[in-house]
Amino acid sequence: MYVKSVTVVNPTGLHARPAAMLATEAAKFDIDVELRNATKDGEFKSARSMLGIMMAGAGAGDTVEFRADGEGEVEAVDALVALVESGCGE
Repeated sequence: MYVKSVTVVNPTGLHARPAAMLATEAAKFDIDVELRNATKDGEFKSARSMLGIMMAGAGAGDTVEFRADGEGEVEAVDALVALVESGCGE
């Protein structure tokens, strides 16, 4: 299992557009990737689900934790972390 945390830099957090981008990126990998809002000690949700990502309620400055288990776990998690670090294009 590979786990990595990242701080949300989007001023508006992980709302619909960033959530859609993350879900699309997560779907590129053949393993389950999950995320949670570590700041709010939230439960893990599927990173393949736009709704799941939005339900995490991650706002600007919150820490989001991604985890995956299986072949390609590092690449999957690192890709999602990089997307959050980039501000998801915003």
